[in-house]
Order: sequence, then C-alpha cells, then structure tokens
Amino acid sequence: MADDPLAQESSAQDPLALFDSWFAEARQSEPNDPEAMALATADAAGRPSVRMVLLKGHDERGFTFFTNLDSRKGGDLAANPHASLLFHWKSLRRQVRIDGPIRAVSEAEADAYFASRSRDSRLGAWASDQSRPLPDRATFEARVEAARERFGAGDIPRPPRWSGYRVIPERIEFWSDRAARLHERRLFERTGSGWREGLLYP
Repeated sequence: MADDPLAQESSAQDPLALFDSWFAEARQSEPNDPEAMALATADAAGRPSVRMVLLKGHDERGFTFFTNLDSRKGGDLAANPHASLLFHWKSLRRQVRIDGPIRAVSEAEADAYFASRSRDSRLGAWASDQSRPLPDRATFEARVEAARERFGAGDIPRPPRWSGYRVIPERIEFWSDRAARLHERRLFERTGSGWREGLLYP
C-alpha cells in the first residue's frame, strides 16, 4: 500500500486504540464479516485446534466471543484456558494476532447477547449438541422443530451450556503487508498496567 497508515501511527502507544482504528477501517472495506477471527485453542495434551468465530465485543477487558460450552473449543478452554486470535483483513492487507488467557463472561453478559440473537439462532442453540456426531441433517432439523414447538411464541431463554469467553490480551501483533515481503510487524506486550512496544523481523 503506497500510504501505509501503520507508518503514520508509529507514535501510538495504546494497542487497543490502534485495534479500534484498524477494525473501523475493516468494517468499511471488508466485503463480508470484518469481525471474523480465527480462534486457536489446545486441549490438556497440547493438541491444537483452530476455527473461525465472530468477535462480539471488545474493550479494555478483552475480546469476546460466544459458544456452546460443550463444544470442542469449550472443552479445550476448560482444560487449557488460553487462546490465540487472528484477524485477517485481506482488503487492507493486514493481520492482527492476539494471545492471552481467557475468562468466562458474566451471566448477565451472556443473557444479554443471547437475547439479541435472532429467534431461529436461539432455537438452534437449544437444538445443537455442538461438535458431537450427527447421524444426518434431518435429525438436527427435527430437533430445531421440536425446540420451536417447545417454546412456541414465548421467550427462549439461554441454554445452560451456552455462554461466552473473553480473551485477555497479553500480546497483540499488528502485521502490515509491504512490497517484496518486507512486511512490518509491530508487537505490543503487556507489562503490568501498561504495554511495551517493539518490532519483529518479517
């Protein structure tokens, strides 16, 4: 990119503010799901697993996503409460990597987000045994219809096994594409209540 905003932002010391800036630009330029992020976890034996999830909130406390707690990712995080996130905004030729421990969101936060989902999405949360073997698609669709009948036109509460996690950043790396693979990698590492900033070789 000819005018690389990374170079212009070289004086920024707050990686969360820098993320806000990049995320706002991604929302303007990405054709689909700028909030999509790869979530990497590992089980108790250290076996890794990665999948795409959606960022549902971020602030000074961390980066939040929601899931079925009985899913593979939920099992991994129960055994090994650390995660890595990767945002790849191809339209901007940028990446952001975030590493840190995880913490469960509050019951109130989980309830509020669940209530904001579409009715069909809430029914799906009740119908799905996420990550478990499914004999055929018809079985899942039948379970969705059973949930629809169960709740009728009434409220659909949050399932007990459904909640969210917050990744508390300890490392945040901002990657910017440069010509001839001479990329720029800017690393922030948490130090107590502040951040230490440096560069990495590409």
